Amino acid sequence: MFHFSMRRPARLLLVPALALTLGSTAIHAAEPDDVVAKVGDAEITEADLAYAAQDVGADLQKFPPTQWRSILLDVLVDMELFAQAAEKDGLGESDDVKRQLNFLKLKVLRNAYLKDKIDSTISPDDLKAAYEKEYADFSGEEISARHILVKDKAEAEEIIKQLEDGADFAELAKEKSTGPSGPKGGELGYFSKGQMVPEFETAAFALDKGGITKEPVQTQFGWHVIKVEDKRPLEKPKFEDVAAKLRQQLIRERYETVMAELKAETPVEILDETLAKQQDAK
Repeated sequence: MFHFSMRRPARLLLVPALALTLGSTAIHAAEPDDVVAKVGDAEITEADLAYAAQDVGADLQKFPPTQWRSILLDVLVDMELFAQAAEKDGLGESDDVKRQLNFLKLKVLRNAYLKDKIDSTISPDDLKAAYEKEYADFSGEEISARHILVKDKAEAEEIIKQLEDGADFAELAKEKSTGPSGPKGGELGYFSKGQMVPEFETAAFALDKGGITKEPVQTQFGWHVIKVEDKRPLEKPKFEDVAAKLRQQLIRERYETVMAELKAETPVEILDETLAKQQDAK
């Protein structure tokens, strides 16, 4: 992370800035190699501003956009002055600096490869196909439920008996539940599959509307008594709402495929015994 002087307020969004001049009165086209300033003989370009924006953008969110370019230039001028001073002092020849530069080179090359071979290969048609496959036979549902959470099974069994004898579920939840929903009568609202812990989800979706679990349900939180208040069909999500998620799924799939191919081409040998054992245990 860069450190910079906040002499002038600034703000920028985390967006590519290669094609635009940021913070100017009239936004105009700019080329990556356009020089915006010189520090000694070193040039600072539009591309440099864009790279700085990606690195420090999150720290500048609270400042007005009219100062985006100005603060980025401050950052880069400071960096260039320090870098030139470090070179004069011979710090660029130290083993530690060389190792760090090598790591940064690896990172940049890795990111370039991912962008070129994975991210940029996913087309709109790929996303549409993934959507059709994912939701071809979509028939989801969501339920509205209440629960009473207690620490031990015996207490949960006693609560079930009271409910079978006609006790009001919401009132018992207010009285006995240790969960955060207790004061609201155990109300959890509507939820679909994948939103609750597996044991709770399995028991809840197995109930009919109005049904109450006959046996306590154990999770890592304790023992639950569950009542389903309502069930309703879950609408098929719109493509626009899930496109980003589908893209990430495709990226992960292609990443794993490409990584497997690369590992098949280039053997990886773990020399550290402890790390080797940890890798084998995965």
